[in-house]
Amino acid sequence: MLKQIEGSHAMAEAIALCRPEVICAYPITPQTHIVEGLGELVKSGVLQDCEFINVESEFAALSVAIGASAAGARAYTATASQGLLFMAEAVYNAAGLGLPIVMTLGNRAIGAPINIWNDHSDAMSMRDAGWIQLFAETNQEAVDLHILAFRLAEVLSMPVMVCVDGFILTHAVERVDIPDQAQVDAFLPPYDPVQVLDPEHPASIGAMVGPEAFTEVRFLAHYKQRQALRLIPAFSLDFAKIFGRAAGGLLRPYRIEDAETIVVAMGSVCGTIKDVIDAMRDEGEKIGAVSLVSYRPFPVDELRQILAPAKDVVVVEKSIAVGVGGPLADNIDGALRNLDRRPRLHSAIAGLGGRPISRASLRNLFRMAVESPWEGAHFLDLNEHVVGREIHRVRKVRRSGSTAENILRQLALASQLPPG
Repeated sequence: MLKQIEGSHAMAEAIALCRPEVICAYPITPQTHIVEGLGELVKSGVLQDCEFINVESEFAALSVAIGASAAGARAYTATASQGLLFMAEAVYNAAGLGLPIVMTLGNRAIGAPINIWNDHSDAMSMRDAGWIQLFAETNQEAVDLHILAFRLAEVLSMPVMVCVDGFILTHAVERVDIPDQAQVDAFLPPYDPVQVLDPEHPASIGAMVGPEAFTEVRFLAHYKQRQALRLIPAFSLDFAKIFGRAAGGLLRPYRIEDAETIVVAMGSVCGTIKDVIDAMRDEGEKIGAVSLVSYRPFPVDELRQILAPAKDVVVVEKSIAVGVGGPLADNIDGALRNLDRRPRLHSAIAGLGGRPISRASLRNLFRMAVESPWEGAHFLDLNEHVVGREIHRVRKVRRSGSTAENILRQLALASQLPPG
């Protein structure tokens, strides 16, 4: 059914159609409307046979979901930003225990300084925790990925994180096709847990594992992630047959035929990138894009095949590994490493803390990659005046013979200054 609906409420309706049995809720912007919407559906009786649990923290939210899943219930929760950091220990535990929990991550910057707007810092902080991570480009895709996530989680018996850009998607009102219950039931079978804690048959999970077996435990978690590279495309085909539209997949190429420059990105910015590519194609420029849906597991082979023929690859990402550069660019660099003739790789950090990413800035970036390639990470629309002033001040202190402690103090002060 087509609805003009806020993204968060559309996701709530889709999650309810997946018949979760336990929903653990703690509010944190920008995911709050999702669990609020689910609470209303439980209270009104639209979502039946479901226990909606208000908990006292994000750590408790995932801890309760872990307990519910271990007891054999289909469990769901949601969080964002600092909330994900607060539940970090439980994030690793859920993956290590092989529990098929689905969690929405309303992507938001991590402080300090405090910032409630969108980037991908939170998802990147847990990229190696053992969860599958799927990134939505649109609210329609966010709806569809949640349905796919429950099936993927339960077949593999491992948790799935559906990443949706905070405010850009969660609070946007647009047309979304909400499936009916019969369609979801045809795609997602009743939950048949691999492991269940039963008081009648006491057992322990998550017990101590010593050096003689820990490597094997980690290998099996890695193996299941690699199996997801095969299952995600297969389930996406099944989804298309039932729902009549494409969804999921590992990645989506866009106008890459004969492309000499290919742009790679994740999330909602891919829509803006496609608009820029359309305009540049109209001007005769050979440029295309790849929207990455599955960040974990990372589709190395599929990306290598698409990117290898290009002359230039531009990675646009909303996160930074401080002191290293872009984590997505680093992964793509690894995927291209053993090619005989590899494309030039250009890393661009954009949209941190919700800074707008304009079509004009992207167009300039893509042309600069071809005309004036750079090394390391380029910060899109960086306020050169502010950073230049502070760098100059620190260099001046250094030249004056000040101690290392004073130089570090100057850097600390500079990092707290707002742009402008």
